[in-house]
Amino acid sequence: MKRYGLIGKKLGHSWSAQYFTNKFAQEGIDAQYRLYETDAIATWLKVEGHTLDGFNVTIPYKQTILPLLDEVDEVAQAIGAVNVVKQDGNRLIGYNTDWIGFRDAINPLLRDTDRQAVVLGRGGAAKAVRYALKQLGIDYREFGIRDIRQRKEEYQQLQDAIAASTIIIHCTPVGMYPHIDEKPDIPYEAIQKGTIAFDCIYNPTETLFMQCCSAQGAITQNGLSMLHRQAEESWNIWKKRTDI
Repeated sequence: MKRYGLIGKKLGHSWSAQYFTNKFAQEGIDAQYRLYETDAIATWLKVEGHTLDGFNVTIPYKQTILPLLDEVDEVAQAIGAVNVVKQDGNRLIGYNTDWIGFRDAINPLLRDTDRQAVVLGRGGAAKAVRYALKQLGIDYREFGIRDIRQRKEEYQQLQDAIAASTIIIHCTPVGMYPHIDEKPDIPYEAIQKGTIAFDCIYNPTETLFMQCCSAQGAITQNGLSMLHRQAEESWNIWKKRTDI
């Protein structure tokens, strides 16, 4: 039996195990997928990492895992974040499929006039989103949102950027289950009607961020289709044998 999983610090929000368990059952694949919570990624890799055929990586380890791997492919290196690891022989190789998931999820929403975006967050998910936007030829401005209201000049810049953009992408865990009553502290009043507001969070299916954007007339979408697409690309990586 092949063994796969997801590594992260807190995984109560994750639907990955359910997704892969259903996939394996439907396709008659002899494999299992488990969730692995840890506060020490380096120790986990030594003890558990090499026992798996492959695993996904989530908050907060998408960036910190890079120097701990034996190899990182060119795209993941360019992005600066890894969300998929494959065991090849006894070597752990990192990849990034988040950018593909985001690209394919937002593509159906895009219009010819969508040439400017705001990216909220600077973590691993945001890095993948920025890479995807570059591939799509969309300019962007990025902002870290922690306590941004206290930084008055930067907050004003964020307000101006939102008003001038037709896409806003939320890439932080703020508002993710179980903290569903939280939202990014941004100037929602600056959002223009018809703006695409994409939240990389998929649990809950409608975040408070999405509700606030929708109240301004935005077109909202959560990260569920992004999750599914990156998971499919993860499986494509795992099922390819590179050790022959």
